[in-house]
Amino acid sequence: MNKTRNFTFLALLTAFAVLLSLFENIIPLPIAAPGAKLGLPNMIILSSLVVFGFKKSLTINIVRTFLVLIIIGNPISFIYSFFGAVFSIIAMYIVHRYFSNYFSLIGVSIFGALAHNTAQVATASVILENLNILSYLPVMYLISLFTGFFVGYSSNFIVKQLNKVLYKTEWR
Repeated sequence: MNKTRNFTFLALLTAFAVLLSLFENIIPLPIAAPGAKLGLPNMIILSSLVVFGFKKSLTINIVRTFLVLIIIGNPISFIYSFFGAVFSIIAMYIVHRYFSNYFSLIGVSIFGALAHNTAQVATASVILENLNILSYLPVMYLISLFTGFFVGYSSNFIVKQLNKVLYKTEWR
């Protein structure tokens, strides 16, 4: 693939991930769980992992967290988001790469959501110097099952559409 086209396509995916992050920040969830989100940007991240591989999806995810920091300006939120994003993409990569015979994208996404929430709650525990925060993990894990399912299901559609565009226009 032409380097300029590749860069442009990855920049578009990053922009979509940033927009979904910003949109997600204004959506009130019907549950009273601090820090719980739908994980909308992970639809782009998981799809890019499948289509473009680990390095490019990791880059999109890290750039997304920094751009959201610049736009929103909340460094504490950035710390949680950054560690969640990194652990999530690593978990999704491992499950997708080594266990794809056993797990669909929905399963991969659920593992990513579990890793994301584990990293965020652990980060909160370290920042606040309070191990009791870890007792919040079961609640977040339950939420991860639902959000992971939604993201994985949506990612199946996005991957199909990305592959159509990439093969049709030879952007790969």
